[in-house]
Amino acid sequence: MNFKYYIMAEEMIVKELDDVVVRFSGDSGDGMQLAGNMFSNISATVGNDISTFPDYPADIRAPQGTLTGVSGFQVHVGSGKVYTPGDKCDVLIAMNPAALKTQYKFCKPQTVIIIDTDSFTKRDLEKAKFQLDNPFSELGIKNEVIEAAITTMCKESLKDSGLDNKSIMRTKNMFALGLVCWLFHRDIEVGAKLLREKFAKKPAIAEANVKVLYDGYHFGENTHASVSISYKVPCKEGKAPGRYMDINGNKATAYGLMAAAEKAGLQLYLGSYPITPATDILHELAKHKSLGVKTVQCEDEIAGCASAVGAAFAGALAVTTTSGPGICLKSEAMNLAVIAELPLVIVDVQRGGPSTGLPTKSEQTDLLQVLYGRNGESPMPVIAATSPTDCFDAAYMACKVALEHMTPVVLLTDAYIANGSAAWKLPNLKEYPEIKPPYVTLDMAGKWTPFKRNPETGVRYWAVPGQKDFMHRIGGLEKSNETGAISTDPENHNLMTRLRAEKVEKIAYSLPLLQVEGDPDADLLIVGFGGTYGHLHSAMDMMNAAGKKVALTHFKYINPLPKNTADVLRKYKKIVVAEQNMGQLAGYLRMKVEGLHLHQFNQAKGQPFVVQELVDAFIKIMEE
Repeated sequence: MNFKYYIMAEEMIVKELDDVVVRFSGDSGDGMQLAGNMFSNISATVGNDISTFPDYPADIRAPQGTLTGVSGFQVHVGSGKVYTPGDKCDVLIAMNPAALKTQYKFCKPQTVIIIDTDSFTKRDLEKAKFQLDNPFSELGIKNEVIEAAITTMCKESLKDSGLDNKSIMRTKNMFALGLVCWLFHRDIEVGAKLLREKFAKKPAIAEANVKVLYDGYHFGENTHASVSISYKVPCKEGKAPGRYMDINGNKATAYGLMAAAEKAGLQLYLGSYPITPATDILHELAKHKSLGVKTVQCEDEIAGCASAVGAAFAGALAVTTTSGPGICLKSEAMNLAVIAELPLVIVDVQRGGPSTGLPTKSEQTDLLQVLYGRNGESPMPVIAATSPTDCFDAAYMACKVALEHMTPVVLLTDAYIANGSAAWKLPNLKEYPEIKPPYVTLDMAGKWTPFKRNPETGVRYWAVPGQKDFMHRIGGLEKSNETGAISTDPENHNLMTRLRAEKVEKIAYSLPLLQVEGDPDADLLIVGFGGTYGHLHSAMDMMNAAGKKVALTHFKYINPLPKNTADVLRKYKKIVVAEQNMGQLAGYLRMKVEGLHLHQFNQAKGQPFVVQELVDAFIKIMEE
């Protein structure tokens, strides 16, 4: 890590860092997600790049102070490009002993730890299953610790506010945020503005939180918080001109869907059922009735997908959102969209499985499910977003493919990029490619049948119900290619099966070619897909900096694969496929590209990759 030192008044040393990782942790009700998000936003306003990782339990509310109820939020702030939330943190905020015990493993040897001393009573230590009265001694912690009686100071600060004790206790996270803002010389005024915007309808709550935010900042300023060093992370890389916002993957997905509907001139319809970690897409789209968005929270996953199929038949841009367990239930309706050849976007925000599995954790274990998890020959395009901000572009392209090729499309994201956030430049929609559905034309009247196809693309023409002379019926039974009537003829079924597959294969001609980053003469090619891009890119950068010749190719388009996939992969003697499952992409690539020898790095921990673990594993493969 590169840094500079500056001496300020009263002998306070300011260390300038290229990047820093801060981890907020406490009870699920302590507001750590809010504090972390606000610190991210405050940092983004000065031009820092950011990458965040919310890490929270599946329990709605675990018993207070227990190990299972700890909620964490990690943010990586950089002066240049930041690809991951970081392996280890430079500052840990631990609001109680349980947070300290479960989160200390994420600390570096030099990590500064901030604690609320009021929450480290004997009873608190017992809840966290500490055996000794000194948790630092028990854990062998030798880090620098900032001890602050946060609870006491919040009560004293707001004793005349008129708020009840419960409301006062909810401001503790803002005291911690204020202290962290002091430690990193962040603009506290930005935090106050964010709070007043968030609690605009509750001004008393807003002002109480603002007051405590300033109290935390001034506590650090007046006492130097028992440390002799504070930090700055300047903005060294000029960002492209434009407006930026901190955005998470789920919100970016929602925006991408709305942008595609606007570009195509269609009404956006979402049929969905709440499921972690996809529900926020439903929440976000429900806010935009003014843009013509229709959202329906259905009675179950099956109804959510089936209603979207109906909306597609009616001429809307139809979407359904879910996670892995919901894909299981939606599969029959997804198959209906395949055989009816209707445009439908299915968003799968992957989480740990099988079954209920790890509802709030992230994996890549649905790949084979979305490729093949249906009955019969049911080819379906699959696109995988690579980062929180890429969710916008991936959602846009999923809609474009679905509408222009009259097919259901699966958009894969995962809990890590869906909940994580990054600085996003607001796009200019005029720069995005047009979306032109293959509508029937007036000259087809009287000659058109439901499966009349474009001879070049194999895509059937779309007749929206209500158009004169284009009355038709489609459904789940096989139809005649010529007439559109129900057909059980063996030769017709064989033909229709092949036509549906060929239509999807031809999509590859409209997709960008597979790109390779890193050393052009690499001895090792790293291969991944989806949300692991940042970690794999960081591993490549570390290895190249150490003199290793490494490159990376990352799959965003999985079915069909880019046209140059085989050519790219066959150029390298050693290839390692790294994925958060037991080898699904590796198996798929072996099936699609004959004769490949692939090494594998596989984890299914429900957590993002650790970059150093990747580097160690890849070096071992290179040295074999």
